[in-house]
Amino acid sequence: MFTLSDLTCLTERKSSCKLLKPWWEVFMDYLVILMLMVSILAGTVLLSRDTIVCLPVDLAATSTHSNSSTSGSRPVAHKAGEPFAKQSPHNSDLRAQSPQGKHNHLVYQQYVFISQVCYHEALPWYFRLFPYLALLQTLLLLAFGSFWFHFPLTSARIEHFLAILDKCCESPWTSRALSHAALQENTVKLTKRDCEQARALFERVRRFRSHCESSNVIYKVYLAQTGIKLLTAMLIMSYSAPLLDSVTFNHTCYPKDHTLLGYSTFECAHPLASLIHKLVLAYLSLMGFYGLLNIYTLWWILHSSLCQYSFNEMKEPSSLRDVPGLKNDLAFLVHMADEYDQLLGQRLSVFLSPVNETRLLEENLERYWGEEKLRSMTTVDTQGRSTLQLVALPRLPPKLFSLSQLQVLKLEYITKAKFTSQVANMISLRELHLCHCTAVVDPGALGVLQERLEVLHLTFTQATEVPSWVYSLRSLHELHFCGKIGNDAAWGRGWAIGSLRMLRHLRVLVLRGMVQRLPVELCEVAGSLLRLEIHNESSMLPVMTGLKRMVGLRELLLQNCVLEPNALLTLTNLRTLDLQHNNLKILEGLLNLSHLKYLSCLRLAYNHVVSLPATIGVLRGLELLDLAYNQLVQLPPALFTLRRLRRLFLTANLLQELPAEVKALTLLTELDLSGNRLKKLPEELFRCCLELRILNVAGNSLGSLPPGVGALCQLSRLDLSSNNLEALPAELGYCSGLRGGGLLVEDWLLHTLSGQVRDFLTQSSSSSDKSSEFDSRPASDCFPYYSAAQCNFDSALESRI
Repeated sequence: MFTLSDLTCLTERKSSCKLLKPWWEVFMDYLVILMLMVSILAGTVLLSRDTIVCLPVDLAATSTHSNSSTSGSRPVAHKAGEPFAKQSPHNSDLRAQSPQGKHNHLVYQQYVFISQVCYHEALPWYFRLFPYLALLQTLLLLAFGSFWFHFPLTSARIEHFLAILDKCCESPWTSRALSHAALQENTVKLTKRDCEQARALFERVRRFRSHCESSNVIYKVYLAQTGIKLLTAMLIMSYSAPLLDSVTFNHTCYPKDHTLLGYSTFECAHPLASLIHKLVLAYLSLMGFYGLLNIYTLWWILHSSLCQYSFNEMKEPSSLRDVPGLKNDLAFLVHMADEYDQLLGQRLSVFLSPVNETRLLEENLERYWGEEKLRSMTTVDTQGRSTLQLVALPRLPPKLFSLSQLQVLKLEYITKAKFTSQVANMISLRELHLCHCTAVVDPGALGVLQERLEVLHLTFTQATEVPSWVYSLRSLHELHFCGKIGNDAAWGRGWAIGSLRMLRHLRVLVLRGMVQRLPVELCEVAGSLLRLEIHNESSMLPVMTGLKRMVGLRELLLQNCVLEPNALLTLTNLRTLDLQHNNLKILEGLLNLSHLKYLSCLRLAYNHVVSLPATIGVLRGLELLDLAYNQLVQLPPALFTLRRLRRLFLTANLLQELPAEVKALTLLTELDLSGNRLKKLPEELFRCCLELRILNVAGNSLGSLPPGVGALCQLSRLDLSSNNLEALPAELGYCSGLRGGGLLVEDWLLHTLSGQVRDFLTQSSSSSDKSSEFDSRPASDCFPYYSAAQCNFDSALESRI
């Protein structure tokens, strides 16, 4: 049983489908209704009075009467079936006195019988079955007329389109946008809920458009439906029109039951023949008109370009000029809606217009991203700078440019970021991060950024996404590129947008991506560049001839690159060289760099170095050497000639012995030998290297610790975990710097010490910064950072020189 709500839904669905019915479809629906009424009327009439009247025809009497009229003397023969009676004067007198007429001696039951027999034998089938046939044909046309609304591949799209059209007509944003397009005053005030619904409707229309424009199945189904309706109407007319003459008043019947009736021929009359004839004629007329409408529909479909739609053809002035054209099924649906009412397509175009969507987004940004909210999202980084990060916004909030104290701005996944002239209010802005942002800068804002911006981080997918205004930031000190720049063509297109010759103050350049060659544009800033980083992700850098011109370079970091040692020969001012993650195995050619007299930091970690060449000793000024995560088996004596070495990292190698020559490194403050195969430590290490502050020997095979460890009075961190120690020397109590957690060892080994020493080592330290020193490596372990002030100082110093 249907509920009232179900019936209401069906009614609403039928009324909404009318929006896609043009005038000819509505007219054809009315014709189908009229044909249905004609078939029902004919069926009702035939069911109520569907009988015929039949009378026998005496063929012999007819022939005799004709003969007697010609001869005038021959007597009349008696009728067939009439009993023979002798003629007598008495009978003749009676006949003369009886009423004149034909006597057939048939009873009432015989008349009923002959009427039923002749109804089925003499009456044409079309006469008898016309109401039912017309009803079936009409229902078939009715089903064909709404087939495209119920076809599985089209019904979902049509219902979705009608739902969207209904929302577009009801949305307050539609009225506001149309008023703005007509240059009228906007009297519609939108609430927060209205804006959210309008934004959701924009997204819904965008998704429906991408889905609906992928095929034209609705157009094909409607075209096929129109063709089938036309063929059906032509077929009905072709066999019904010739049968119209069979609907007559008189019919001759020849029954086969002569013994029951005594007559072989009957004349029958249908009393409703004239009415049925008129109904059939009306039905065929309606069917012919229905066929003509289908011919017109087919001509309209084939003559018009229904798979393309342009809003520029609308007569009313509006902002619809920016709406892109539609195609396939969406264009066909809008064409059908226009045939009903062009206002529907105009209201739909409001949510297809990029200008209207932009206006809505700007109003939302002004409403929800005010100055107070932006200030609440501002944080302070480790360097004490105010930082704001905005992620996945459609546009930049207008109130962003009122944050005068903001120093670092990070924008991520903002597709339409635009800097206007109001950026001049951000007087403290010095650093900008653009992560997958297509940033546009107005001419008024470009001058401000050229004067103030010092650090720029760019993260992109292709080098072609780098905006051209980047290369005009003449005050820029640091430039970070991170993205896919794998082939020469893409790199060339990306850098051909602008030149680096205007970046005269550039000191730091960082390239993160698949770089195959150093761009020639780097030569334009080779004289001012102090630091160069290239992180080549899963790629090689075989061509490094561009480094030869960077004679003023102080810091160089190359990772995942195929190195050319000769390219480093001209870098005489190099202080720091980082060659980690390069799969290096042989260092003979690389470390023959006696000209690098200022080199103080060398990092070769995460390679496959098996042995150190004797040429390592030429680097007399080296203070930090990182050889961690290699395959060193032994250390050469030349290593211990580096008398200025302060930090030595040999983590995760294959060392089995630490030579006694380590005593020459008297300035050594940090030594990391963890993850090796050491079984003992030399006494000379504790007797001569008295400046040691950090010693890490975890993960080895040490069986004992020499008592000389007590001489390291400046030792502040000692890691002895994961070894084969059986006891700890009591001399550890002389290392006052280990107090408060500086000693890292298993708990059970602490119990091998005396209680006084154990309590001394485990008690809390009075130094407030000791815990932070143990938590991470010292800052000097990382790449030195050049601030803007340092860059300015270096520039001034160079100019004086």
